[in-house]
Amino acid sequence: MNHGATILHLRGAAGMDAIYRKISWRLLPLLMLCYIAAYLDRVNVGYVKLQMGAALDFSEQVYVLGVAVFFLGYCLCGLPANLLLEKIGARKMLLRLMLCWGAIAAACAFVREPIEFYVLRFLLGMLEAGFVPGVLLYLTWWYPSARRARAFAIFASAALMAGIVAGPLCAATMHQLRDYGAIDGWQWMLVSQGLPVVLLGVLTYFYLDDKPEDASWLSPFEQKMVEQDLERDEEALNYGAATITNDEEPSALATIWSLLREPSIALLALSNLLLLGASYALVFWSPTLMQRWGAGSHMQLGLLTALPNLAGIIGMILIGYDSDRRRERRGHFVACMVLAAGGLGLAIAADNGLAWSLAGLTLATLGIAAGAPLLLAILAGMLNRRRAAAGIALVGSVGLLGGALGPSFSERMLHWGGSAGMLAALIVLYLAAGAVLLWALRLAPRRGGPDAGHGQTDKMARN
Repeated sequence: MNHGATILHLRGAAGMDAIYRKISWRLLPLLMLCYIAAYLDRVNVGYVKLQMGAALDFSEQVYVLGVAVFFLGYCLCGLPANLLLEKIGARKMLLRLMLCWGAIAAACAFVREPIEFYVLRFLLGMLEAGFVPGVLLYLTWWYPSARRARAFAIFASAALMAGIVAGPLCAATMHQLRDYGAIDGWQWMLVSQGLPVVLLGVLTYFYLDDKPEDASWLSPFEQKMVEQDLERDEEALNYGAATITNDEEPSALATIWSLLREPSIALLALSNLLLLGASYALVFWSPTLMQRWGAGSHMQLGLLTALPNLAGIIGMILIGYDSDRRRERRGHFVACMVLAAGGLGLAIAADNGLAWSLAGLTLATLGIAAGAPLLLAILAGMLNRRRAAAGIALVGSVGLLGGALGPSFSERMLHWGGSAGMLAALIVLYLAAGAVLLWALRLAPRRGGPDAGHGQTDKMARN
């Protein structure tokens, strides 16, 4: 037994848990705070239209297109941003992204014409594109595959936390500052949610470390433990494959092309597109649905919207923990999609009754929230270090294309079949996301997984 293995044996599982708790408390709170800020800048357009439309005479179509161009910019820039982050490091990349997107988000307060709104939303999408895929890649540098579902779920729960505070915060800001100073309440809201991102970008640069070996707050012993965990992951993925030397390192284009030719990766990207397309449609139309169900004031609307997100946070973390504990992903993800579909089915059956419709939306949000990080954990466990940056960004970018298509698609369903018609369409999308993921995993084990030369990915693919 070598010295590293002896250390690992003496340390034990409890000791490793303590090391990863230390890492989580160091990294995740700040990254979650940044994600909350990013999510607010992404979705506050759904609240700002309540005053902005009247002030600037923007139609609802303007907002739908503004949502679409944001995700178009996001899809175009997610992959190159992640490749650049891998090259220059997370600290430098996050600093640049956050300085720029904070300024752009605040500048949206001063648009006067639809074209200005479209351009700034497109730029905002371009700049935010590197954040979530970049953080997910960053977390793979700190956590082995067996611990990633929890880490991804905790990080992703920040989006739901933002969903909880978004309604009350946006409503309160627009109401309290409506007649304060030279600008209107909706302008104050955009400025107050954009400029803090600049400060957070500076904080991430000085507070985070790029990799465990750079972390002075980890002892050399702890750094060695984490390094061994990550090396075992990489060895498992590359077992039986030809050793790749530095001279044989593929180019970025070759790596991207190899990913595009993998059926399992393409299907995971399609599953993510279906999942996120339906999810963003639900996010952007939830305030409208709540009003149809009988929600009263803007403040009541914000408070009611927070309830499903709170359930989603709890479910996301607990299901992610259970998935890591059981080392099983496939069944957990499919169960989440069925729960999402069932919750929306309950909302349809409630026939616009507020209490039962809200209960159905809460169940659906729980399933949706827990399913997204599981899909990403599946993906990350199938990719080795050479392809992780491109693979995570590629699947994430294709998924966010659903964010561009989902709201406009659901608008058509809403006009065609009312609330029930729109929710029925979303049910189909969630069930399709689960079916496509099963198809992807059915292909992966027979091929050994995209990067698993020994023909075994993880327990979920062998069951």
